[in-house]
Amino acid sequence: MSTQIFDSSKKGKKVLSFGEILLRICPDMDGQWLKENKLPFYVGGAELNVATALALWNVPSAYLSAVPDNSVTREIVEYLNMRNIDTTPMVYHGERLGLYYLPKGKDLKNAGVIYDRANSAYADLKVGQINWNEVFEDVAWFHFSAICPAINQNIADVCLEALKAASTRNITISLDLNYRAKLWKYGKEPIDILPELAKYCTLIMGNVWAANKMLGTALHPDLLPTEGYAKETLLQQATDTSKEILSLFPACKAVANTFRFDHGKGIRYYTAIYTNNALTVSEEYVSEEILDKVGSGDCFMGGLIYGFYNGLSAKETLNFATAAAYDKLYIASDATTSTVADIEKRII
Repeated sequence: MSTQIFDSSKKGKKVLSFGEILLRICPDMDGQWLKENKLPFYVGGAELNVATALALWNVPSAYLSAVPDNSVTREIVEYLNMRNIDTTPMVYHGERLGLYYLPKGKDLKNAGVIYDRANSAYADLKVGQINWNEVFEDVAWFHFSAICPAINQNIADVCLEALKAASTRNITISLDLNYRAKLWKYGKEPIDILPELAKYCTLIMGNVWAANKMLGTALHPDLLPTEGYAKETLLQQATDTSKEILSLFPACKAVANTFRFDHGKGIRYYTAIYTNNALTVSEEYVSEEILDKVGSGDCFMGGLIYGFYNGLSAKETLNFATAAAYDKLYIASDATTSTVADIEKRII
């Protein structure tokens, strides 16, 4: 029996991404930024990266975050509008925009990242503040990530409020299991929060280690994220993890996993998706050198949404999403700037 992830009759309605809009500040590693008074920055945030990609790929894309109402944030919102992102749902309140510092060439998952997000406008959102009836008008897909509930209990509660409202409207829901150790600082572990949220999700994306940490799925005790395991072992784990997620969370219809390993100055990268009782595996991409790791996973998530929204098969969807994520490694910004045609040329 075929399990449909997205109702094709809803095509033309919006995909709404929900998360914190951030400025990423990127000092170089040798102090040159101090000497030259130059500090590169990018507008981003995991969910905004997804919204930006979808808008570029001609999927109706909306974005909900919270920002203080000032001239700088109005300029940023106008910048998003110019990229065909519907910012109508945006909440204007609070005093500050969230920031993070990531020295050039570093990865978001390592010790290099420095967050400056406490008491941001987004972090101060509360249950009951957002009118979900209005927000979900003409929305067919809702996307968020595990970064959202990592911020504080209030945001975790707002996420749950959103998911309940979305599920009553039969909106497709996607979750990216992004794990950011430096954000979980309010006395809860991901396993305390994420299973309750995952109950509402149609599509869950991450990797086998994140699923173990955030959803409590079983992991072979020796399976550490290293180069030392055969691809077959990792893909078997992806199958086992996916089946367990589908059994734990009956609303879920597809589970996607990414495998990204260092390869000298570059990476080895492949992905898999489990749906309709079958594991589909991508081709493997190998690069000797890359430009920017930030946003590659978001681009993969955007690619999955793009494929299922447009009625592509699981294989076609995975091929597009994987090529999009790999392509993003060569783009120095938070979100992709590549068109559908650019990405299709990357597919192997």
